[in-house]
Amino acid sequence: MAPVFLIGGGREPHAVRASHAGFVRAAAGGPIEALVVDEGEHTDPDRWSGALALAGAREVRELIVSSSRPPSAEDLAGATGVFVAGGWTPGHHDVLVGHGTDWLPRGVPYAGFSAGAALAAGPAILGGWRLGALQVCPPEAGEDLEQLTVAPGLGLVPFAVDVHAAQRGTLSRLVHAVAAGLVPDGWAVDEGAALVVEDGAAPRVEGVGCAYHVARAGGAAEAGAPVAVSVALPPPRS
Repeated sequence: MAPVFLIGGGREPHAVRASHAGFVRAAAGGPIEALVVDEGEHTDPDRWSGALALAGAREVRELIVSSSRPPSAEDLAGATGVFVAGGWTPGHHDVLVGHGTDWLPRGVPYAGFSAGAALAAGPAILGGWRLGALQVCPPEAGEDLEQLTVAPGLGLVPFAVDVHAAQRGTLSRLVHAVAAGLVPDGWAVDEGAALVVEDGAAPRVEGVGCAYHVARAGGAAEAGAPVAVSVALPPPRS
């Protein structure tokens, strides 16, 4: 499997450069296909190509996709890296998963930013700020969904992914998703951080933020079992 880079968000130039650089290196100087979901007046493809250029990318092909114009395998022909931009996660799921996933090449590096990271999961957390009557994260992190919502994602990684962990309080949402048995385990990723997943190696963190692994303690399978959280730190900054 090609490496997968799960970026937790972030807009500051130093955070963008640090969290995107590993993916750009993995793309080996070839064309990167940047998929941007059409969100009307909020659609800004230059933001994403600019972020990749800041991290050293030499060639970025912008592709704006929508429910009426989902991506195809032909769109990504020749790309040496696939980047899925951020935005409204339920809308991204509709466009990138709801219309099928055959568009996605599995043999090239993948990077997802925020929504693009969440959708890389097998069980994808789309949003929500309540679980039943219980508040599990701030309402503003709910992605216009009230109840914690999980749906099949792109399946690039077997665990769930939440993003903006420290900045928006979403680590607690992931904890509740694992504790309730909605997902088997997961990682919550800070802004400015990229969780890197490669075959044969433990996930590692690049960038200027952290990532938090959430799993049921002792490998218990049943919902309601105790949950353990561990933190993965970025490399020391020189």
